Amino acid sequence: MTSPTEKNGSSAAALCNVSSIVAAQTDQTRLKDFGYLPIPRRLRYDPDKPFHFGMLLNVSFGIGSTFVAANLYYCQPILIQLSASFDVTYEEVARIPTLVQAGFGIGLLFVAPLGDMLRRRQLMLLLVALSTTLTIGLAITNNLVVFEILSFLIGLASVSPQILVSLVADLAPPARRGSAISIVLSGLLLGTLIARVLSGIVANFTSWRFVYCMSIGIQSFVLASAYLLLPDYPVNNRDISYLGIFRSMAKFIVSEPLVGQILITNWGGAACYTNWWVTLTFLLGGPPYYYSTLIIGLFGLVGMLGVMVVPFCSKRYRPGQEA
Repeated sequence: MTSPTEKNGSSAAALCNVSSIVAAQTDQTRLKDFGYLPIPRRLRYDPDKPFHFGMLLNVSFGIGSTFVAANLYYCQPILIQLSASFDVTYEEVARIPTLVQAGFGIGLLFVAPLGDMLRRRQLMLLLVALSTTLTIGLAITNNLVVFEILSFLIGLASVSPQILVSLVADLAPPARRGSAISIVLSGLLLGTLIARVLSGIVANFTSWRFVYCMSIGIQSFVLASAYLLLPDYPVNNRDISYLGIFRSMAKFIVSEPLVGQILITNWGGAACYTNWWVTLTFLLGGPPYYYSTLIIGLFGLVGMLGVMVVPFCSKRYRPGQEA
């Protein structure tokens, strides 16, 4: 016969097991963002009913990536206007795009890995809200140092497209995962070019401050759209630590030499790319051309076609298939 003590012990163990299951399900399925903002019912995570990731939502993610990435490049066609407004030299104002890219690089290193530890819907909403708020400062400040600090912080907060890529990899069906990711990446690359066009056009007919007013409006729209369209999804790597992420990255660089080679190549390519567009502004805006910000911005159209055809060129890779 089973003693009362053994029965009580079994009951307690069963109760603990049920409690842990309920806690795990509660942790997976959240009803509110940040503990107070209700998540729309259709966007809540349901392990028994996977979220349908269609083409329309995929394209919406790509458009969102476009206008978040654009934050990094609005300043480039208007550097001459910024120089005149702040009454500083070209060398001084050229620090602005450098600081934006520096903030973005640091964000990739220290902020983007949080996508492996935190729920990505909440993280992206927070980042877009932060960049939108900081952009208000860019539109109203009259101090170059403040402008530079805000530009750095905006670059730091503009890494949500990279976090979105990992979410798309989880949501998209395996058969179209490659093309789904390429659409988001194409949107990101398109943002680096369309930002110059929009900035040049707006600054040509109004003022450089209206460029950032436009950015505030666009980011507010992206934030509202993200709240209404971005599905919630649980954390994949629940047991990983923040330092553990960096250890794993360092391990990959050592164990996979190709990763290190790609990093070095990308660093060089990004440096050349940024230097090209920054110096191009001063070249075209000065003698002998004296082009307006409109024409300078329109140079961004040159690279758009190549970016827009990327999703159509992507294909699903199969083992043994020729690259």
